[in-house]
Amino acid sequence: MPIDVSPERFDELVDDALDAIPDELARLVSNLVVLVEEEPPAGEPDDLLGLYDGRGLVHDMYGGDLPARILVFRGPLLDFCETEEQLVDEVRITVVHELAHHFGIDEAKLHQLGWG
Repeated sequence: MPIDVSPERFDELVDDALDAIPDELARLVSNLVVLVEEEPPAGEPDDLLGLYDGRGLVHDMYGGDLPARILVFRGPLLDFCETEEQLVDEVRITVVHELAHHFGIDEAKLHQLGWG
């Protein structure tokens, strides 16, 4: 059975996941926003937990104008999890996974590293 967590509590979990990023890595992040959306955009799988939308940090060094975005999808994450403890873990994994794309790490490498 999916878990029910308020939007405010969910935002706190995303903030906590971002706060857990080591300072030396967080300092390297630039031109990036993290947003919580209720559901994935049309045309994306309904069970998509997060999405990186941008060109990546390497490309931004050459003059990216709009910030890249990490979208974290509340609905699919709530549907996927049965406990708040599981939700905390999945939010953290989703944030790290999408942040890795900002640094140019692709899906194959993320799966190899255990973050797929």
